[in-house]
This record gives sequence, C-alpha cells and structure tokens, in this order.
Amino acid sequence: MTADIQVGTKATVKVPASSANLGPGFDTLGIAVSLYDTVEVEVIASGLEMEIYGEGADDLPRNESHLVVKAIRSALAAADANAPGLRVVCTNAIPQSRGLGSSASAAVAGVVAANGLAGNPLSQEQLVQLSSAFEGHPDNSSASVLGGAVVSWTAIPVDGHSLPEYKAVGIPVHPAINATALIPQFHASTQAVRRVLPSHVTHGDATFNVSRTAVQVAALQHYPELLVEGTRDRLHQPYRADVLPVTAEWVNRLRNRGYAAYLSGAGPTCMVLHTDPIDQDVLEDARKQGLRVLELEIAGPVEVEVSHT
Repeated sequence: MTADIQVGTKATVKVPASSANLGPGFDTLGIAVSLYDTVEVEVIASGLEMEIYGEGADDLPRNESHLVVKAIRSALAAADANAPGLRVVCTNAIPQSRGLGSSASAAVAGVVAANGLAGNPLSQEQLVQLSSAFEGHPDNSSASVLGGAVVSWTAIPVDGHSLPEYKAVGIPVHPAINATALIPQFHASTQAVRRVLPSHVTHGDATFNVSRTAVQVAALQHYPELLVEGTRDRLHQPYRADVLPVTAEWVNRLRNRGYAAYLSGAGPTCMVLHTDPIDQDVLEDARKQGLRVLELEIAGPVEVEVSHT
C-alpha cells in the first residue's frame, strides 16, 4: 500500500560532482570530486514549486521535466511512497555539460532526496540502479552515490526484455591523490562527442586499454606514481581530439610535463589526478586562456539530512 509522506517533511541533499573514464576506463571508472550541488525537497500540500540558483539557473526547466523532479518521482514510486506536492530548491555549483557529471548528480540528488523523504527504504544498490537508469551507464552516478572512486558495469539481461542492471563497487583512493579541473567556457554534448567514436577498435587498442584500466585501479589505491601510465587511453580520447581541440591541447601539454591529465567524461573539462601540486605557472597560463581552474579533493558519498516541520 502506497504511503503518503507527511507535509512539511524536508530532505536536503549535498551531492558531489564526478569525473568519468579516468583515461582508459570508458563507461566504467569514475571518481567523485569536491564540487557540490545542494538540493532541498520539501513535501507540500499540492503542486510543484521549483527554484534554481547558480549553474543552469537561466536555462533549466522549472517543471516536471527537470531531471531532479523526474528522479524524485522515480524513487518515490520505487519506495512505494507518495508526496501530495513538492517544493524543490536547487543550488548548483557543478557546471552543466562540461564533463563533470552534472546530469548524474541531478539524478542522484532526486533519488536520494526521495529516499530520505520516504524513510530510507531503498538500498545503496537501488540508489545506483535508479539514478543510473537516466543516463544508461553508471560511472558518474555511482561515483556520486558511493563517493571516492568506483568500478561500474552494466549487466544486460539474457532474456532481452528486462531492464539493464547497473552495478558498481567503491574502491579506496590513496589519501595523497587530489584532482584539478581545467574547465573551458563552452558546453559539450555527450551525444555529439560519442558520435565521433568508431564502431570497431583493433585488438591491440582493446588490449592496451584493458591493461591501462588495471593499472589505473592499482594506481588509485596503492601506487599513485602510476597515475600517468594509468590514464593512457586509445579507445576514445584520440577520436575526440578533433572536436575538442582546446581540451586535447591541455591534456597533451600537461601530460608532456608529467601530469596525469585526461578528458573528463565526454568533456570538455581536462582533469588531472596528482599527489604534488601542479605548477602554478601552468594553471595561471590556463586561466589567461579563459579556462576555469578548480583545485579539488576526492569527495565522499552523497549526503542527506531529513527534517520535519
């Protein structure tokens, strides 16, 4: 029997941004970073009220089509709960369409908020499943749910009819590792950037990426000196360089100086994983060229607080 949530129940969610692929781990590896959206969801008597501040405030819808609202509805249904009305306030710090998991973070925020409002009946595995379903792969969303670094995968049902199952496990990150994001001032469409990828790759390139993904998992946990080798890739970044020339330039410049730089998700952000600070002259040069530079830490999992008025 569907349970009605009491009017005045409020969930406040703090959800981290994420960086996917980490070089070779295409649609598999992800990591949460210390850049956060905050979403407040309060149960009201009826209707939908929505406010948006910060990133995307001028562009995002304020109705049922907003991804946060869709995610809330999905998780409430999964929790067998009902809210007569919702007031949603989004304060966004994660840049939109920059390869930092803004869409995944929105989905995670909605799912986790709804779960909190309903009394937390959903498991962590269900939170990953529900939030990942909106994008069709779990690398970004599972990183925002679990925090730290993740290895994720999609289980395709053998019957051909059931929905895919999105899975992820967290892996601990060496405490010395930090991240720096260099963010160009333009958007990148994930779909458009995916279209440049070939339908087939060589056995040699596949072997190369399998080995470097294994190196990256080891580097993240125990051997940060291997981060440069662990971020090498042949499956997607070389093909995306022509459509993201600014990003490719900075990835190459940083790697030539010994930094573990890679294209974050579908871009255009260039992300660097490092233990020693990046030379400030390099970062200042990036700022002069119009890139936003964010020096970040590896983030923990999504957080939620529930209150009653």
